[in-house]
Amino acid sequence: MEPGLYHLLFISTALFFIGVFGFLTRRNLITMLMSIELILNSVCLNFVAFNKYVWPGELDGVFFTVFIIAIAAAEAAVAIAIIINLYRSHRSIDVEVAGELKG
Repeated sequence: MEPGLYHLLFISTALFFIGVFGFLTRRNLITMLMSIELILNSVCLNFVAFNKYVWPGELDGVFFTVFIIAIAAAEAAVAIAIIINLYRSHRSIDVEVAGELKG
């Protein structure tokens, strides 16, 4: 049995809210980065689902998904570099430690 549009939208919504919950409740920068990746993956799933079921002859959703994956890879590389630099200087990847760097 092939999953329908509503099944894919339900999975995408669950991924999105798990990502939002993880981003808002965690203090570890790595977990926050993984939560952002979950949110971006749910958006990609939405694009592919709508592309398949609403506009089956078009490839716009697939192109947006490839673009989002490329942006997410660049974002992850920059974020990991920042996290490594923060860990080297403060020996912690806690968000509150990063907040102390402002002042």
